[in-house]
Amino acid sequence: MPGDGPAVDFRPRARIGRNTKDERMRTMAVNGKQEMFCYQCSQVAGGTACTAVGTCGKDATVARLQDNLIFALKGISAYLYQARELGRIDPEADAFLEEALYSTLTNVDFDPSDLVRLALKAGEVNVRAMRLLKQAHIEAFGEPTPTQVRTGTVKGKAIVATGHSLKALSALLEQTEGTGINVYTHSELLPAHAYPAIKRHKHLVGNLGRAWFDQKQLFTEHPVAVVGTSNCVLLPREEYADRIFTTGSAQLPGVPHIKDFDFSQVIERAKSLPELPAVDGEALLTTGFSASVVLSLADKIKSLVEAGKIRHFFLVGGCDSPVKGMSYYREFVQMLPSDTVVLTLGCGKYRFNDLDLGQIEGVPRLLDLGQCNDSIVAVDIALALADLFGVGVNELPLTLVLSWMEQKAVSILWSLFALGIKGIYLGPVPPAWVDEGILRSLVEGWDIKLVSTPREDMERILAG
Repeated sequence: MPGDGPAVDFRPRARIGRNTKDERMRTMAVNGKQEMFCYQCSQVAGGTACTAVGTCGKDATVARLQDNLIFALKGISAYLYQARELGRIDPEADAFLEEALYSTLTNVDFDPSDLVRLALKAGEVNVRAMRLLKQAHIEAFGEPTPTQVRTGTVKGKAIVATGHSLKALSALLEQTEGTGINVYTHSELLPAHAYPAIKRHKHLVGNLGRAWFDQKQLFTEHPVAVVGTSNCVLLPREEYADRIFTTGSAQLPGVPHIKDFDFSQVIERAKSLPELPAVDGEALLTTGFSASVVLSLADKIKSLVEAGKIRHFFLVGGCDSPVKGMSYYREFVQMLPSDTVVLTLGCGKYRFNDLDLGQIEGVPRLLDLGQCNDSIVAVDIALALADLFGVGVNELPLTLVLSWMEQKAVSILWSLFALGIKGIYLGPVPPAWVDEGILRSLVEGWDIKLVSTPREDMERILAG
């Protein structure tokens, strides 16, 4: 992977819009003013915060690049934490976290080019972290295979697990075996159904709800015990505050925290609750397209591409969030022509993973690769296809159309930059800490584009 990115120039210039050099870029809500907010030392202006230029001398772009780096490091830490839960560590990645965090202290690193170098290095380290976690998941639970998952409810008492931790879910399933309690996944735990050592549990009966932000309504409506296994757990409503628990890194005020994966409290609470009725779900969701499964179709994929039966591949995925712009992703997938294939991952897939897109001579048109950390699966598939066709990744008929919500998405984006991947479409809104200079550097260095309308973007991509 490249250790350094393209040369970048953060000096303010004219705002980027439809009538300038790159007509594909929308300014959307990007703020062109060089503003900052920093209150990390005693020198802050007025004793409150530096909002134009730092008393220490750093400017707004340096402050924003430091924020960007910290966000990327937070994302890496999520994957390293989950890998450590499964007994896997990476001392080199840990050492980089120390180096990069140290660079953001007051009066350490004022060089924007070096902060971009560190962000690219963070991208490389995040690739290592995601691969480490993926290997740990496969070693512990087996290689995922395509699996259909029920979305309704089964009659009986129930526990719902939300978050990302496969280890926590596995321990919960082991302890509820034979108790008569059904277990459901929610949000990013949907892909767990595809792992052999997890789906062998017959009382893992389905997936309730969609992305993380529906949990307050979902958990209010269903009389279940709830376990939050990692990030993406929200402060509970009063209606279910007495039946939610946390474990691992997740904690909520006044909510019992489970240590050492001993879920006896959860099981007892579930037994005291009413049964769920049997209700048919709206759709069957298919997940579990691992790299080995997709690449087992490599020869067929190559022949279909060469015959013109597969015109283009899209990776449409990332985070979901409760903002109006997220409707873009369902509309985009719905209007794609029948000679295209969609790969997806992360909770962003909930915007469209109920759609039946059919197949192209045995190749499914919608392939769910897994959680956000399974971005490494998408990377491995792209690299393998590039080798198969004898071209670089950027020469593949492949476009990434991504949605972002929080810090893990930042670390993944810099991983893609570190891999040299260009032409990414990003939405539904630009990152708030990105100013005009940073945005311009991303356009010039990696040809990043902000999404416009589904039809306009689709037509531009397929015409190119």
